[in-house]
Amino acid sequence: MKKIIKTSTPWRPQVLAILGGLCLLGSAVPAWAQYMWLDEKGVKQLSDRPPPPNVPEQRILKAPGKASFNPDAAPAEEAAPAQASTPTLAERNADFNRRQTEARQAATKTADEARQRAAIAANCDIARKNQQALNDGIRIATYDKNGERYFMTDAEKLEQEKNNRKVLAGCK
Repeated sequence: MKKIIKTSTPWRPQVLAILGGLCLLGSAVPAWAQYMWLDEKGVKQLSDRPPPPNVPEQRILKAPGKASFNPDAAPAEEAAPAQASTPTLAERNADFNRRQTEARQAATKTADEARQRAAIAANCDIARKNQQALNDGIRIATYDKNGERYFMTDAEKLEQEKNNRKVLAGCK
């Protein structure tokens, strides 16, 4: 007969308690991201959100990633050149909007040029067909200003051929 030995795992509840404690500690990390600044009236403001963009950098007393306010420390003018090299959110938005506007203008310009090329090609095709009809020597009917139909004379045909040649000279 075989003997079954049950082994207990006394360490599991302790590991679970440690993991639970780490999870609770991890959930408290966002609470560390506190902001403190002085508003325009000099009143200290506390928030978990960044101060409004109109608050100058010198009035921000505490921010995540920024050293805490030390009144004995030297003024922050030395740090200003390093901060000036990184664009602000407003500058990045303005740059993004400028690039979008330029892209829209370029797309509009390209579309206009394509429409112009298509119109020129259509005009050239019409001029070629008119020239072919004039070269065939057939009678060509047209309408006068009163809407009455009449046939073109030889002089009118020559004038029309001259105009068609001018148009066809610009065609490729």
